Amino acid sequence: MEELLARVTQATGLDAETATSAIGIILNFLRKEGPPAEVDQLLASMPGAESAMGAGAGQGGGLMDMVGGMGGGVMALGGQLMSAGVSMGQMQPLGRELFAFGRERAGEDVMGAIVGSIPGLSQFV
Repeated sequence: MEELLARVTQATGLDAETATSAIGIILNFLRKEGPPAEVDQLLASMPGAESAMGAGAGQGGGLMDMVGGMGGGVMALGGQLMSAGVSMGQMQPLGRELFAFGRERAGEDVMGAIVGSIPGLSQFV
């Protein structure tokens, strides 16, 4: 997780605490919305993922989350990330780094199945 955290903070300019929460928010979202077998493979390939997910649990809220919740999916994820302190401009680099890391660790087949199963996710990765 340290390597991923370093990559995310460098790519986004987020501080380590916000980056950890953001990673956790995304991983929690993938667990909820993605194909279970592939998400489990991804999480198993990322030591420290469960800890980050704990940091991201309960993050979010506010107007953006309510608006995102109406449409659900990626819009809700965006609302949670914004509420946690991630700007719109930081979301795409965050997603790119996290998914590149996932491809390196879990493989393209796993990440492709996850991205392909969640409508709208490809715009962030």
